[in-house]
Amino acid sequence: MDDERLEPTPVERHVKRAMIDEESGYGKPLSRRQRQTRRTLESYLRAGVVPRYMQRLREIEQERRRHIGWLERAYRQLRESCAGDPEGFERRWTQTARNWRFEHVNRLVREHNEWYPIERQLPMDPRTRDYVKIRGRSYRRDELGPDWVLERFPPRLGDADAA
Repeated sequence: MDDERLEPTPVERHVKRAMIDEESGYGKPLSRRQRQTRRTLESYLRAGVVPRYMQRLREIEQERRRHIGWLERAYRQLRESCAGDPEGFERRWTQTARNWRFEHVNRLVREHNEWYPIERQLPMDPRTRDYVKIRGRSYRRDELGPDWVLERFPPRLGDADAA
């Protein structure tokens, strides 16, 4: 009767095949850890979703680029229309910078500053009672406003080519 047991049963063959990682192309058995890891629908779904903080950072960067493009065009047009009037250019450009609206991107920045440390599960620094820095820098982003505009696009005709 022992001679009959030398051939594996269909169940044993199925279990053995299930322990082989065919996707890797190596055909090596899965490690004990891989076999014992619980595979749930929740973890599967979570693995396929880009974390919200990454989506938000991408949106912030896209919005910044859009505003820079719009500002570059407005800056160039105003510079051309005020070619011989540096004081008029300065006054009008400063007013443009003050009136420029960044509500959407600033809402994203505020949301990022509030939720990023929680979403990333950043540890706290007990000395500062703040979240730890990432690669030596704060995770916080600055909101955009008139100072941001005037820093990148100075209200002087002589500095126009620097932008």
